[in-house]
Amino acid sequence: MNLVAVHRVSLECVSRFSLIHRESGEGFSGRRIVNSRGRNRPIRRLHAVTAGLITSAESFEVGRLIGSYGFMNVTSYTGLQSGSDFEYTSDDIGRLKSQDIGEGGVKIRLYEGRISQGPFRGTPIVFKVYPGQRAGGVEADMMAANELNAHSFLQSKSLPANLLILVGGFETQLGEQWLAFRDGGKDSAADYAQTASEKTSRARSQGVWNPYEKEQMMKRRRNFVIKILQGAMKGLAFMHDNDRLHQSLGPSSIVLNTPAEREAIYLIPRLRDLAFSVDIRPSCLEEGATSGSLSEQLWRRATAAGAFTVFEKRAFGIADDIYEAGLLFAYLAFVPFCEAGVMDSLSLQRLLENTFRLDIEAVREYCLADERLEEAVKFLDLGDRAGWELLQAMLNADHRKRPMAEAVLSHRFLNGVV
Repeated sequence: MNLVAVHRVSLECVSRFSLIHRESGEGFSGRRIVNSRGRNRPIRRLHAVTAGLITSAESFEVGRLIGSYGFMNVTSYTGLQSGSDFEYTSDDIGRLKSQDIGEGGVKIRLYEGRISQGPFRGTPIVFKVYPGQRAGGVEADMMAANELNAHSFLQSKSLPANLLILVGGFETQLGEQWLAFRDGGKDSAADYAQTASEKTSRARSQGVWNPYEKEQMMKRRRNFVIKILQGAMKGLAFMHDNDRLHQSLGPSSIVLNTPAEREAIYLIPRLRDLAFSVDIRPSCLEEGATSGSLSEQLWRRATAAGAFTVFEKRAFGIADDIYEAGLLFAYLAFVPFCEAGVMDSLSLQRLLENTFRLDIEAVREYCLADERLEEAVKFLDLGDRAGWELLQAMLNADHRKRPMAEAVLSHRFLNGVV
């Protein structure tokens, strides 16, 4: 299993890491969901679904199992430390911490499928299946309901190009929550980054790498990564404009309609995994309205950072999403440009937060001394170090100084540098 995303949630933990395991299986079977795996599944409709969604299991067919998610609990954490004389300061409030991780209880399955009835018959979909309370506890139901409500709310505004579209869902008698999403692609940004890293390793293992071929490949890679970042930030800007936080932003929470760098012109990145999304409308941020939910830990950290009013809490939540987006940016700036095994999300996060305490200029100096990181440095050096400049802004230790999503989108690194 490979680490692919960071999730924050309450229920006795500070945050969650999401792991995805791709499994082999039979091809599309065309079986109805109610008869999948050779047994009937009596169903009942999800509670409080939007009228525009398909809520009958008879309207869907299920295909092969394509993957599963497991969640890791963060059972304890320590402050960011750089030495034995380190003292915890208020500047560290709001940052991610070094964490002790244990296996969690929520297991989510993914299936291929398609709509079998109505005007959208034949439309390919992906099912995201949350376990019932017996297997996943009340937390699984909370996550499923929150994801359903987040998509329903956002889709009532418009159908954004950079968010995965929920088409329907239902609940089985066993309590499983089946959410059906329009198929936006099988590969995530994490899958792409891993594949790109492996390609780099193979090219270098073959001996002399033709300089022209290398430069052409790196140009395509830079362009592709920029397109992923642009799509992710457009989706995040849409959410923030409509008073929703993502709170689970990572390379696995971005699905790609194509992983091929030569097809960058057709690439549409889409945000998914809204199980920890947070409503930041003023009525939801009033005193007492931010407790007892999946966002409880977010608001505890907001209070610790001095955010008490509705406006301050909203600003802190948006800045927290931007910080996660900054970690995503760092991941995509390094992993695809390095050989396999040189850099992963955890080692990169420790490098940024623990070793250099978010001093991005110091990170650059460190990377310059490691030839394995040469292409990542070249990428971030584009436009007179514009990439490092943007990374420093998004990962600013002071949450009040982080840019909004729209400002990130308008930054010169995402506009014309590549």
